[in-house]
Amino acid sequence: MAIPWGTIKSLLIFFGPVLLPKAISYYRSATSTPSALQGVKIQPLPAPIYRSVLLLLSVATVLVIRTLPNFSPENIFSATQSRLQIPQEVLFTRLATLRPLTPADHDLKARFVNLESRLLYLQFGPDPLSHCPFCTSDDPTSYLYYALPSLLAPHVFNLVVITLATSSTLSSRAAATWRTKATIAAVVFAAFDLYNTATYNYQSNASALRLPEINFFYWNARIWRFLSLAFLNGALALVLYLTGTNRAFLTPPAASERVETIIKALSGTKGKINAVGVVKNTVLRDEELRGRSNAYWSHEVRLTREIMEEAEVVDGMRDALENRLNIKALERDAEEYTNAMLGGIMSSSSAFGGAATAYSAQTAGGARRESGDGHQKEE
Repeated sequence: MAIPWGTIKSLLIFFGPVLLPKAISYYRSATSTPSALQGVKIQPLPAPIYRSVLLLLSVATVLVIRTLPNFSPENIFSATQSRLQIPQEVLFTRLATLRPLTPADHDLKARFVNLESRLLYLQFGPDPLSHCPFCTSDDPTSYLYYALPSLLAPHVFNLVVITLATSSTLSSRAAATWRTKATIAAVVFAAFDLYNTATYNYQSNASALRLPEINFFYWNARIWRFLSLAFLNGALALVLYLTGTNRAFLTPPAASERVETIIKALSGTKGKINAVGVVKNTVLRDEELRGRSNAYWSHEVRLTREIMEEAEVVDGMRDALENRLNIKALERDAEEYTNAMLGGIMSSSSAFGGAATAYSAQTAGGARRESGDGHQKEE
C-alpha cells in the first residue's frame, strides 16, 4: 500500500517542529563528551572495529549492486514493451523474439490465462507464478506463502551479518553495545517489508491500460528492500566508526574498569620506582660505579659553575630575574609543589615523632616509679 506524497508532507509539517529539535538535542548529547571522559582523545580506528566496518560496507555495496537491472529478475512486460491486457500468445511470441523460451517461461505461459494471474505476477514476481505447485489465482494468499522464504532471505542474511559485525569475537565490546539496536532495526525493516507485500492491493493495476501506468510492485519493492538494508548497514558502519575513533557515542567505563586501570598504572609506576632504587643501590654499593658517579657529578658541578660565571649568562639571568620572571609566583608554586610532595610524609613524621615522644615519656615515668618502689623496699 503506497503512501501518497501529500500525506507525507502533511506528516512532516505536523511532526517536523516537534521531532527536529529533539533530533538536534539527541545528536548534541550523543556527540558531546561526558565529564568522566574529558581526557579521551580521538584515536585511529581499532583493528577489530575496522573488520566490522569493512564487512558492513562490503555487504552494503553488494546489496546496492543487486538493485541494478542486470541482477534483477526479468520483467516480461517491460522487456517486450507490452501492456497488461495483451493476448497470451502475442506476449510470449514477442518474448521468443528476444531470447529462447525456457521451461519456466512455458509454465508461466500456462498460468497467464486470466488477468488475475498477471496481477499476482506484478505483486510476487515471476518465481511463484512459474514454480509454485500449490498456488492458484483463486487463493492469492498461497502465492504469499510460497514467496515468504525468498522475501525474508535478504533480511535473515543481513541479520546474520549484523550479528557477526557486532559480536565480541570478530569485533570489540564497543561494537557489541550496538547489537540490540541494530537487531531491532533489522527486525522492524523485515516486518514492514512483509506487511507492505501482504497488504498490497494488487487489483489497483487492473485498470492500467498502458505500460507506464502499471505499478511493478515486486521490482520496486525489491529495489527498496536492498537499498534499505544497505542503508542500515551503512548507518551501523558509521556508528561503529564514530564509536571506535571516540568521535561520538562515548560511554564512561564502569567503576571496576577504572579501578583496574588505576591499579595497573600504579603497579607499573611502582615497578619503575623499584627498578630505579635497585640501580641506585647497585651504584652506591659498587666501588667502581660509585667512583664513576662521583666523577660525573664533580665534572657536572665544575662545568655548571664555569658556565654560570660567564658574563653573557650572568647578564641573561639578571635580565630574566628583573624583567621576565615573577619571583613571588615561582616561590609560591615551589612551596605548593613541596607541600604536595612532602605534606603526607611530614604529617606522618610528625605523628610518628609525637607517638615516640609520648612513648618515651611513658617509659621514663614507669622507670621512675619502679626506682621509687625499689628504694621503699630497701628501707
